[in-house]
Amino acid sequence: MISEVCIMNLPVSVSQKELLDVLLNISPVRPVYIWGAPGIGKSALVEKFAEEVGMPCVSLLGSQLAPEDIIGIPQIQDGVSAFLPPKMIAGKDPYILFLDELNDCSQEVQKAFYSLIYERRVGEYHLPEGSIVIGAGNRSSDNAIVKTMSSALLNRMFHVQLKPNVNEWLAWAYEAGLHPFVTAWTRSAAGGRAIF
Repeated sequence: MISEVCIMNLPVSVSQKELLDVLLNISPVRPVYIWGAPGIGKSALVEKFAEEVGMPCVSLLGSQLAPEDIIGIPQIQDGVSAFLPPKMIAGKDPYILFLDELNDCSQEVQKAFYSLIYERRVGEYHLPEGSIVIGAGNRSSDNAIVKTMSSALLNRMFHVQLKPNVNEWLAWAYEAGLHPFVTAWTRSAAGGRAIF
């Protein structure tokens, strides 16, 4: 079993802007897993990436899934059983499949994700050519609810740790139109240092 400490000591730490570059250059060929504290914008950054590349984003929340939500249910076709993929992932056009809170799902659900993450398929259904798989999750060091991911799952992805940058976040907050009280508090609380 690989401990999270091993994963968290990766040399690849990225800011919000750098994460978008990683997703653009690595995720088309290898699934990317984003580690980071709760509430720092992992999901929003994946959605922004999807918007920038012009692809729809289908999000699955690992903590709320059962294995059959991923592998589908069997149906008899021409005298044999076949698993039909769930409608939410059975698209015809390329899309971004975002597996949020992947390290918060049960071991059985994690196992159901193996072929989807590595081979981009569920049973006989293959994700459309050009589809991208991205995962994200919190860290146990942040007192988040997380479960150990197996080495089989970990080895299927390129891992980065998102390190928020206050100035980048403030630039986003201004652009997104967040209330001035929020940005003023953030500037004040940061006091020239990272507060996340």
